[in-house]
Amino acid sequence: MNPISIAVNGKSHSIEVAPDTPLLWVLRDTLGLTGTKFGCGQSLCGACTVHVEGEATRSCVTRISSVAGKNITTIEGLSANGTHPVQVAWLVEQVAQCGYCQAGMIMTTSALLAKNPAPTDADIDDALGGHICRCGTYQRIREAVHQAAKKNAAPIGAAQGAAR
Repeated sequence: MNPISIAVNGKSHSIEVAPDTPLLWVLRDTLGLTGTKFGCGQSLCGACTVHVEGEATRSCVTRISSVAGKNITTIEGLSANGTHPVQVAWLVEQVAQCGYCQAGMIMTTSALLAKNPAPTDADIDDALGGHICRCGTYQRIREAVHQAAKKNAAPIGAAQGAAR
């Protein structure tokens, strides 16, 4: 088995796993980054969302071989101490109930705000439409996105640059 090189949260890793291993399991089982959650395993719920080169990506269906040499950011890498504007807005708006889906939603929201710093409700609904929150806090989520946008959410690369 040939090692696969990836950069996760600004750190380089050489991973020896089968090339078809889902990125989710490399993050959780190999690297011990358990903030990214397993929800459905079929890219339907969004709990496993991470950034690959700044794009919100479902890690449960992304094979490790397809991200070789790429930069990956997990919820642990979004900010060193939970102070990313999206994370702060989530707390202020009391979004989380059980919290299981929240890491994926936060990652998708931060990618959205990096591309669209002033999203409309329709933009938010479109970006987060593929995420399932079993607790039903969708109104709070939308408010948190608007609040983070007002705080001028930092670009995705800012967290990666600080970690290097």
